[in-house]
Amino acid sequence: MFKKISTIILLSVFVQFSFAQRNQGFKLTILDTQNKVDDKQKTKITEAFNVVYPEFARADGYRTKRDVTLEISDVLPESMTAQAGKIVVNSNWLLKNSSKFEKELRVKFAKNWVSSDTIKKKGYQLVFISKDPNLDQNVKKNLIDTYFKVYPKLVKTYNKNSTKEVLFVVDTAYKAVAEASGGRILFSAGYMKAHPTDIDVVTHETMHIVQGYGYSAGPVWLTEGIADYVRYKFGVDNIGSKWSLPNYNEKQNYTNSYRITARFFVWLEKNIKPGLISTLDAQLRAHQYNEQSWITLTDKTLPELWAAYGKNPAVDLTYSGKEIKNDNKAKL
Repeated sequence: MFKKISTIILLSVFVQFSFAQRNQGFKLTILDTQNKVDDKQKTKITEAFNVVYPEFARADGYRTKRDVTLEISDVLPESMTAQAGKIVVNSNWLLKNSSKFEKELRVKFAKNWVSSDTIKKKGYQLVFISKDPNLDQNVKKNLIDTYFKVYPKLVKTYNKNSTKEVLFVVDTAYKAVAEASGGRILFSAGYMKAHPTDIDVVTHETMHIVQGYGYSAGPVWLTEGIADYVRYKFGVDNIGSKWSLPNYNEKQNYTNSYRITARFFVWLEKNIKPGLISTLDAQLRAHQYNEQSWITLTDKTLPELWAAYGKNPAVDLTYSGKEIKNDNKAKL
């Protein structure tokens, strides 16, 4: 079981994923109709906001408001309230506790989450934030377990410099499946409710963290194809989620991304060059990949490799230890 983290650890969630060096375009408007605070105090408030709010936004989830109002109030019954886009501060508390403003702001923002857990195992850390009050606890446990089972293997296999501190956020406002950015993975609460067995979404998304290619390293189809190839190779329970690589057909192309590209990569590894995908992954990370890479590594162009695949696409696929014979017939 996972314990809800204390206020001290809640504060560390912000620090671990700090963006204190810049406010990333977030804007604060201070509303003080009674002129309760002076310009010096407003400057300190703004400085604290620029430290705390970007950290909160990253941990909070999807599309956190960038324009924020902070109202100085005489009637608020507590120190402050804080949510995406709006902060209200008790003027009397602020005047007596200005030195505690930044810390209190972090505590109040953390109350927007249903739960937050920090789990550490063998040098790896996962912060799991849920904004879904109805999140199935078995799903949560499976997502966490998959991270600790798979992610260290991916780091060891593909990129030993990957971060060992990752953030999971389950967000009710996010309507896609999942996405990775930096060391954060955002999960759709709705998707996880509808697909509770699809825990290997963690495998795909954590590979994106390991990839860490940055911008303009290579085409999207290649990035996503590698991530789904890794899901196939390292997946914990692809069978349980009924996830598989589709049989080849003539309407496909290697640029289709995801499972179609991943199956092509399995074929390349088994029939052309073992270790090819790992080499391409390293080239992408170093921004050394180009179309010539295929010729250098395989003596064939990418279209030539796809044509060879199309002529004889049969390949035996193994999911979580169970072998599935492919029904594509070799074309003579």
